[in-house]
Amino acid sequence: MSNTQLNKEFDKKDVKRLRNLIQGKYGEKTTTGIGYTKKQEEHKEGDIWEENERQWTIKNGIKQNVTKLDEAKKLNIMPLFCPCCSKLMKNRNDKPFYNIHKKCFNCVIDFETKLKAEGKWEAYENSIHNDQIDNMISEFKMWVDDEVKSSDNSFYSENGDAEKWVGSNNDRIKKNIEESIKYLEKLKK
Repeated sequence: MSNTQLNKEFDKKDVKRLRNLIQGKYGEKTTTGIGYTKKQEEHKEGDIWEENERQWTIKNGIKQNVTKLDEAKKLNIMPLFCPCCSKLMKNRNDKPFYNIHKKCFNCVIDFETKLKAEGKWEAYENSIHNDQIDNMISEFKMWVDDEVKSSDNSFYSENGDAEKWVGSNNDRIKKNIEESIKYLEKLKK
């Protein structure tokens, strides 16, 4: 038989650490620190507080940063079950249809079939078409406003020469904008 002997004795903290591990207390401290300690604040589920110039909250037991894009994230996340029929959304068409209609592909098909049976399909299709044109008009107005405001009155010709144009003809710009909007309005059904 061999004689086994410890070369080093266990410190109190080592024994305490082993006891904690055996008892399942993995995160327990074995020593007490001396010096500066930060004030510990206890937060509960749903609390919102500011720390290090950031907003924080606790959701599902996890500390999370509150950002400006949280609302946008909620809009883009597709739920597991359809809010309309409560069926599992696993069809490859469910994601794009949920982003548009906020329901699964089958619910949209059922809705559109019902509209066709009632004779309301054409009005529904026209309203979608007109909404697209209205969005196009508003985007066009924003684009023109940005271009007019960011104009530095210098342009490059086809030859690559820089040309300075003095003054802009606002009346002509407004007239062209109105004509373009009238043309787009005529496209409505």
